[in-house]
Amino acid sequence: MGNGLTEDEAPRPRAQLTRPVLDALGVAELEAYIADLRSEIVRAEQEITRKQGHRAAADSVFKRS
Repeated sequence: MGNGLTEDEAPRPRAQLTRPVLDALGVAELEAYIADLRSEIVRAEQEITRKQGHRAAADSVFKRS
């Protein structure tokens, strides 16, 4: 399998964000919503970096290239 899953691992369902009705929000609320989204993006990017570090460390131990 080219996706990194073993045969006994099923793909996990993708996380879904709750999407508010934007028409109902004022400008300040939309700006706060955008700030929250940006914060969540940073958190996800940090997790990617952490997982890539773990993968690189494991690869170096097992000499994968």
